[in-house]
Amino acid sequence: MTLLITGDSIVSAEAVWDHVTMANRELAFKAGDVIKVLDASNKDWWWGQIDDEEGWFPASFVRLWVNQEDEVEEGPSDVQNGHLDPNSDCLCLGRPLQNRDQMRANVINEIMSTERHYIKHLKDICEGYLKQCRKRRDMFSDEQLKVIFGNIEDIYRFQMGFVRDLEKQYNNDDPHLSEIGPCFLEHQDGFWIYSEYCNNHLDACMELSKLMKDSRYQHFFEACRLLQQMIDIAIDGFLLTPVQKICKYPLQLAELLKYTAQDHSDYRYVAAALAVMRNVTQQINERKRRLENIDKIAQWQASVLDWEGEDILDRSSELIYTGEMAWIYQPYGRNQQRVFFLFDHQMVLCKKDLIRRDILYYKGRIDMDKYEVVDIEDGRDDDFNVSMKNAFKLHNKETEEIHLFFAKKLEEKIRWLRAFREERKMVQEDEKIGFEISENQKRQAAMTVRKVPKQKGVNSARSVPPSYPPPQDPLNHGQYLVPDGIAQSQVFEFTEPKRSQSPFWQNFSRYCEGIKKPNRSKRVSDYDDAGVDFCSGNILHSGCFFYHWGFPCCSTAGSLQFCI
Repeated sequence: MTLLITGDSIVSAEAVWDHVTMANRELAFKAGDVIKVLDASNKDWWWGQIDDEEGWFPASFVRLWVNQEDEVEEGPSDVQNGHLDPNSDCLCLGRPLQNRDQMRANVINEIMSTERHYIKHLKDICEGYLKQCRKRRDMFSDEQLKVIFGNIEDIYRFQMGFVRDLEKQYNNDDPHLSEIGPCFLEHQDGFWIYSEYCNNHLDACMELSKLMKDSRYQHFFEACRLLQQMIDIAIDGFLLTPVQKICKYPLQLAELLKYTAQDHSDYRYVAAALAVMRNVTQQINERKRRLENIDKIAQWQASVLDWEGEDILDRSSELIYTGEMAWIYQPYGRNQQRVFFLFDHQMVLCKKDLIRRDILYYKGRIDMDKYEVVDIEDGRDDDFNVSMKNAFKLHNKETEEIHLFFAKKLEEKIRWLRAFREERKMVQEDEKIGFEISENQKRQAAMTVRKVPKQKGVNSARSVPPSYPPPQDPLNHGQYLVPDGIAQSQVFEFTEPKRSQSPFWQNFSRYCEGIKKPNRSKRVSDYDDAGVDFCSGNILHSGCFFYHWGFPCCSTAGSLQFCI
């Protein structure tokens, strides 16, 4: 190591643990960061650099890259002849030859070494921590252990079988001839168990944080570490190892493919394994992101007024698309303007407040598991007896119920149809890997909502969708237009209506000139669902408040009382 540095070579190392420090002369980094090693004369503490920052860091927190870019004049003979000890911690101590076979041998040896060390970490967690915790029923309940350790034992058993197959494919005499690609392909379904562990990891950290406030648990976990003779890392660091490991496989396979000749018997298997592991890690990261965003969904639901029925998080975890459309629920029914929020498994219908357009009222939901999407060509529809443009239907096969929707433009209709396909695909993938939101995560989201201070005004915070964006139209990047009305003609297009004022209200406003207008802070209901339709002046039914010309009024059964 010292030979490499003194020879003016650039020695790079990758952080395998987070190093959090407040000391001025220590270098802080996160797992996965690349560090330039400048001084390794001390076996325990090295001097390194990240960008413009330099400082000391623990040597045990990093691993040296297998193939360093620069060469040195001399190096250990075991590196030059291509036989590295796969059990060593550092696999790049010496001159990395430019021979492709030598480079491939280095990568193979690193994969074998990291797998063996990883198995030891899993064993330490299961036997050093979990086994000891189960003996202390006075300190840990079964539910707590499930939250803290997740399915770590399932991962341990899976990795044991995976490593056994790797050992069978490993060529100890000529490592570059090893064919390990098929092992990843044979075990590709098994790697999905990491999804459950990664999804649970946030809960594990929160539970450990609560326990560590008690000194008894601090002493207990430290005693477990010492008894198992584990390195000086806190328990949360060990529990992070599986999360880091599943994300490291694509990096290792990409490096292996880089140094594998196309005529090598393992080339096509490594290429296929790389694609498989990238897909696994991508899906796991996506689901982890969804769980981290459930607080936003809970906050959005809390901002919607008049909510009824089960919570969004009882069935859904992702907002896929949102927009405003005209909607007819049944034949010969009238078209209504609604704001639709498409989640996985369900679509929520809301209506905007007449005055405060940022406030939403809950108006129902559609169970997407029971409906199929039917694209409709422009023309006349026999079921609804209307002419259509940019329309599609949701059809319930069991009850034969039909919902008819009209988009403003053809591009908007295409985006909705694409979003429905994405929703079904997401549901199928979730079912495949058993993705779901735990009860503990739902409780945490509910607690977060209660901690958010409410804004002054109408009962709740502003009704806005979660902050992550809906799919964007390739023809209109970043554009999301919300129209304010729908046409009242027989051909239903999404355009602003032109409403004429009733003569009744014209006369009434003339008589009321000079009267002081009251405060407008009262709640405004849905004029087309209850109260008075002030486009026509007709009473619909009782029990609502509305505004017209600044005067709050209330309707009663069979009469109209003005609150002046």
